Amino acid sequence: MRPVDLTAFPNELAVRWDDGSESFVPLETLRRFCPCAACMGEQDIFGNTYKAPERPYAANAFQLVRFSEVGGYGMQPLWADGHGTGIFAWDYLRRLADAQAKG
Repeated sequence: MRPVDLTAFPNELAVRWDDGSESFVPLETLRRFCPCAACMGEQDIFGNTYKAPERPYAANAFQLVRFSEVGGYGMQPLWADGHGTGIFAWDYLRRLADAQAKG
């Protein structure tokens, strides 16, 4: 499943999917579930997860500056606090959107 349109609003990302459905994901949710190694940690070959200590989010951490499409498989947001290493694969973005809709 792929999006045919992504539109950023001040507090959410609107996604129109190729199956005709639409999703709305709060920007705070996107940032809190950033899949990068710094945010979610990374696993070694034994399955141990290594993660940096939790840090408080800056006041502008949930402000989206821009996003870009990465290859044909995802999008990469740049946040106002300078964070920009997370790549959201389309299937991961859809799971976040679906979980948000179920609330």
